[in-house]
Amino acid sequence: MVPPPPRGARTRARLTVERLRDLYPAATELSHENPFQLLIATILSAQTTDRSVNLVSPELFRRYPTAEDLAAADPAVVETLIKPTGFFRAKTKRIIAASRKLVELFGGEVPNKMEDLVKIPGIGRKTANVILGAGFGVPGFAVDTHVIRLTNRLGLVATKDPVKIEYQVCSTVPKEEWTGLSLRLILHGRRVCVARRPRCEECVLNDFCPSSLVRPKRRRPAPAASIAGPPSSRPVPTPNRPA
Repeated sequence: MVPPPPRGARTRARLTVERLRDLYPAATELSHENPFQLLIATILSAQTTDRSVNLVSPELFRRYPTAEDLAAADPAVVETLIKPTGFFRAKTKRIIAASRKLVELFGGEVPNKMEDLVKIPGIGRKTANVILGAGFGVPGFAVDTHVIRLTNRLGLVATKDPVKIEYQVCSTVPKEEWTGLSLRLILHGRRVCVARRPRCEECVLNDFCPSSLVRPKRRRPAPAASIAGPPSSRPVPTPNRPA
């Protein structure tokens, strides 16, 4: 059973959606031209940067443009091509195995349903949600290490379990925002809300984030009226911070 989200999570989620939408595109930084390339690139992105994957993927996909091609590839050649991404032997086995399963179960085409995607070796719910959202436009909330960190810091959830995070956030955010919010949280986690020393002073969420190390400057009240001033003059009240 998935517990309910923390108190105030719905309001914080709404503000997060609105503000991050103005900062980042709803897109993955992995270069791809179709769902097959996205699937392979996502597997390669484990424990490395998207930039590293983007450096090797053009030549990989030039040589092996389809699942059938990669399923029949020489592992030694693939290892050489993807070596800069790290853990290249294990990743070679995974992407070839994934390609073979695509051919075996789906005729070489990437399926567009969660229950089918998770049948492919190397594809869990996180990767499946990325493929659904960025590859097919099907709403899905991908939970990676950045999303785990940010959803907890923002008080959207109070759990580190990826499945519980997915369900809790999806219960507070409209379905059409699931993909965009997930992809934007990942980008915000890489650029601002980093793991060791979050740059709270730069963060557009710092006025309501429970974990913020800073607070925005409060608006100064207007000066009190002088003795000669009009009797109706009053200081301007400071607005309350959002919940």
